Amino acid sequence: MSELSRIGVAIDSDLLKKFDDLIGNRGYTNRSEAFRDLIRDELVEKAWESPEANVVGTVTLVYDHHVRLLSEKLTSLQHDYHRAILSTLHVHLDHDNCLEVLVVRGKAATVKKVADALISTKGVKHGRLTITTSGAELK
Repeated sequence: MSELSRIGVAIDSDLLKKFDDLIGNRGYTNRSEAFRDLIRDELVEKAWESPEANVVGTVTLVYDHHVRLLSEKLTSLQHDYHRAILSTLHVHLDHDNCLEVLVVRGKAATVKKVADALISTKGVKHGRLTITTSGAELK
């Protein structure tokens, strides 16, 4: 670990109280680690704005499996992008609805393209891409 630097932050008392409540509910034992996590989160988000950044993430889809040819379309897209898709999880939520989670990895532009193609497929009720980093560049 690199050398630690100590900083001071001026913050409104009401905002600090809300922050302390938030981090307490999340299980943080101190403010420093919560601040570090907020900074890391912003750095990760900034990094994957670059189309060439290497990222990992998940694509979450909810869809009605009775929609004509939807399962086949989603499977076909996954085969088209097989290099970017590491794994999938398929869950039957009820008689009609399925949840699919895909673990993705690659250049940010490719991962976004995969997610957009899947999420925009007619019949997908909801989809979300969550991108993060491998963590190698974070301390």
